[in-house]
Amino acid sequence: MLTDTAIEAVVFAALEEDAPWGDVTSELFVPADATATAELNAREPGVFSGGAVIVATFAAVSANVTVEVMLEDGDRFEAGDVIAVISGPARAVLRGERIALNLVQRMSGIATLTAQFVALVAGTKAHVVDTRKTTPGLRALERHAVRSGGGYNHRFSLSDAVLAKDNHLAVLTAGGASVTDVILSARAQLGHTTHLEVEVDRLEQIEPVLAGGVDTIMLDNFSLDDLRAGVAQVAGRALVEASGGVNLATVADIAATGVDLISVGALTHSVRALDLGLDVRVR
Repeated sequence: MLTDTAIEAVVFAALEEDAPWGDVTSELFVPADATATAELNAREPGVFSGGAVIVATFAAVSANVTVEVMLEDGDRFEAGDVIAVISGPARAVLRGERIALNLVQRMSGIATLTAQFVALVAGTKAHVVDTRKTTPGLRALERHAVRSGGGYNHRFSLSDAVLAKDNHLAVLTAGGASVTDVILSARAQLGHTTHLEVEVDRLEQIEPVLAGGVDTIMLDNFSLDDLRAGVAQVAGRALVEASGGVNLATVADIAATGVDLISVGALTHSVRALDLGLDVRVR
């Protein structure tokens, strides 16, 4: 859940970065008593995310700005649709314009891309999930945007769950211990609510990992044939996550192998911001 605290932390940092000593342009050219109305318009179709962020941005600038958001997060829109209307002191509207746009364009871009992935796996049991490949400082907003697009969230941070990858296992087994013993030892130290996931990159690693009692097994960069074989081998003893090589051209075939989860770093690490515009009328 995206909290007010998380939103405000991002908004305040962005406002401080953008105008640490005020907006000298607006203070020079815009009368202090001028008012303005701005429309947030869609210049291309997409899926919306970030309504609360728009509201929080202008509230942080001035208590005298009113914001009406026309859409709920997750709603689809077309080019030309009005997404929000902002009214109030002109200097305040101009002050918050770029921050609100930057954030909602990125969030809506993530939501739109996620929705495309989700549509391609429809009819399978696979969930599209994000990764930790997020923009530093924006993870809470970007993860929320994934949910707006119909996707699911992986662990939020390194503190939330255990995910042992090949580098972890290489270090732990360097002294001769088996993968199974290492995982069993780790399992014994975990609380019952902590999720344990282990990554493998070869079919022969699956049985030793399952013997350790994992909750999820990640099949990393497996071919489609090996994914099918891996799902059959796991046979419901753990959730199966596919990772690596996932894009819009491959995700449907990956989902058809029977995996439970498909993690997609591209949802956040290389997404294109959606084209939205804030058109301001000053009075």
